[in-house]
Amino acid sequence: MITRIILATALSLTGATFAAAQDADMSFFITSVNPGNGADLGGLEGADAYCGTLAEAAGVSGKTWAAYLSSSAENARDRIGTGPWMNANGVVVAQSVDDLHSDANNLTKETAVSETGAVISGRGDTPNRHDILTGSDLMGNLVGNSCEDWSTSGEGSAMVGHHDRTGGGDNPTAWNSAHGSRGCGMEALQGTGGDGLFYCFATN
Repeated sequence: MITRIILATALSLTGATFAAAQDADMSFFITSVNPGNGADLGGLEGADAYCGTLAEAAGVSGKTWAAYLSSSAENARDRIGTGPWMNANGVVVAQSVDDLHSDANNLTKETAVSETGAVISGRGDTPNRHDILTGSDLMGNLVGNSCEDWSTSGEGSAMVGHHDRTGGGDNPTAWNSAHGSRGCGMEALQGTGGDGLFYCFATN
């Protein structure tokens, strides 16, 4: 009996160590929750800081994080590093910036997970949270005014992508550029199947 307990404890500790090591390699996730004010993220600086806060809370430290968001100052594709990027479950979602913006990327509902490794609900789920803020076109460059550069939760619009690669809009299967939002506040974002979530990438 004692031997069994010791073995079970050892296996448990081994599993915990493996999970921690795997989590430490995480370099990509979708925010599990909006910071609280719709598309007003405090600009790119505020969004980047929020990515870092969520990563730290998930046990990943020592990385520099950037939100995949385009503004009048910077395109999303130019601010996320060079890759490769791995999710919280140890799955590589893209090898490089070019790979990320090609049909060869590995972004799906099952791989575009939160910082804790949880699947984000999508089309057909309740609630649908598949609209992910990007402000970007298919190649990761700015389109529109991105809710006044991510500084307003009132009127305006921002491009969103579908992390589950399905839905409506001009490009329903695009992870980064499916359609514009109805507005910049949480109610407007939720109205088309979103929750004010965005992608985070480690730049180092």
